[in-house]
Amino acid sequence: MIDNWKENIKEKATPKTIVITVIIVVILIVLLVIAIIYYNNIEMREWVDKNIFRKEVSQDNVSMIEIKGSENPNIYAFNRYIGILNKNQFTIYGSSGNEEKKLEVEVSNPIFDSANRFLVMAEKKGKKLYLLTDKEITWEAEIEGNISQVHVNKNGYVAVVITDTSHKTVIAMYSPEGKLKFKTYLASTRTADVTISNDNKHLAIAEVDTSGTIIQSNIKIISIDKASTEASDSLEQTYQGETDKLITNIKYQDKNKLICMYTDSIHVIENNEDNLLIDNKNKKMIFQSIELTNHVMGIEEKSSGLFTADSVVNIIDTENKSTKEYTVNAVTKDIYICSNIIALNLGTEIEFINTDGWLVKRYLAKQEITNIVVSENIAGIIYRDRIEIINL
Repeated sequence: MIDNWKENIKEKATPKTIVITVIIVVILIVLLVIAIIYYNNIEMREWVDKNIFRKEVSQDNVSMIEIKGSENPNIYAFNRYIGILNKNQFTIYGSSGNEEKKLEVEVSNPIFDSANRFLVMAEKKGKKLYLLTDKEITWEAEIEGNISQVHVNKNGYVAVVITDTSHKTVIAMYSPEGKLKFKTYLASTRTADVTISNDNKHLAIAEVDTSGTIIQSNIKIISIDKASTEASDSLEQTYQGETDKLITNIKYQDKNKLICMYTDSIHVIENNEDNLLIDNKNKKMIFQSIELTNHVMGIEEKSSGLFTADSVVNIIDTENKSTKEYTVNAVTKDIYICSNIIALNLGTEIEFINTDGWLVKRYLAKQEITNIVVSENIAGIIYRDRIEIINL
């Protein structure tokens, strides 16, 4: 039997198959060498990104949306679209700049939030609230009081922060169908941020008490199921921040990790423990954010010469705590974050990078860039008379 097997191998090992095998092995080796060089050689990577992967674009060769000079619209990027709100009309554009939908809304001074296919829009310090799914209005509501913040999770659950009622703050929670599930009340503290877990089971509230001589930041975790049935024990946990530390943002990530951003640090609450993730004391941090999918990031400015500085972007995976680093040879003027995309405004250039620390797109302009909008799939560079579209 073994002799027959050896004989079959000899028969199959013709000169043609040997040549094909050698060619495949050589190609694989060449591809491996190129990948190693691309990963380790910055100049090689820059050349490949620009000339082969076509990651560099300029304002001369992108799609655009025209804006009339007399208009002063509100612009927002979500999912695969760019929306323009002007005179109570929300116009939705696709990736090629084509108009795809017009919606009539009773909003003129909007606040937005988006996740997955959902966009929540509300009148700031007003009463109207809308949830959009893709390009359609799923539901709308009239709020008692004035809306100050909105949040939507990836499944379409909405939390609304309401002020100017008999309580200091009211937080209302809505289902994806627009049903009011419950309201919770804060008597004396200010709400810094709210977030809903990805499994729809918890609402987290970051509150700040400034009534005393020192600032006290707290995070409250509410059971959505219990609060929906008006159970008196819906408050599950309260985490007290360090004295005089100001909390600014909170965000639920996968596996119920609650990321908490303070002015000088980032913490993670996981398995009922509050642990320090990033300590920015004694660092020249110019930006930090927790608005990424299962990652957090910070940008540190480091001197590279007598009058020059680099921006070092550190991206931390909150699951395994690994860090990816990305360096640009300029000072970052602003950042824009969504999902797994980080946009760095360098003045006349925008670098879009992902949470793996790789360049996604580089946009080159002929003038100073002052504002952009970004989602996980599309970005809009906003000028006075137009929006230039970058597909990510």
